[in-house]
Amino acid sequence: MLPDEDLGITEETPNKPPTKWRLYEQILQIPYYFVFSRYNNQLRIFRLIGNRYREQVLTEPRFWIPELELGIGLWEGCYQGCSRLWLRWYNASGDWVLTPEEFERQRAESESQRAESESQRANRLADRLRAMGINQDEL
Repeated sequence: MLPDEDLGITEETPNKPPTKWRLYEQILQIPYYFVFSRYNNQLRIFRLIGNRYREQVLTEPRFWIPELELGIGLWEGCYQGCSRLWLRWYNASGDWVLTPEEFERQRAESESQRAESESQRANRLADRLRAMGINQDEL
């Protein structure tokens, strides 16, 4: 269940700060407003049209934001040791934007593959030199 304040249902109290909904919608005029409940895994997206938020119909658990050339959607996986559904950015190809940990892991794997490839190349070269009767230690 989402808190009433997240959905603009909370009444404003005189002499109190504006509600979150009013702040985003009318004062800051944030173009998109995302609400995700981790309790029921519900994603709701509102777009500022005119001066009011209008809920967007989601046909899948992803939403493309053309102005950003990015999308946001629900991703199931493990992040910081916790496995569940998470909100996550994705790119124009539909691929999830890597977390810093994933980026580092991918970079390390790529570096390891490059080193292995270089090692295999060096071994092939050494084999060729030996086949030609050349001792590589004398070069």
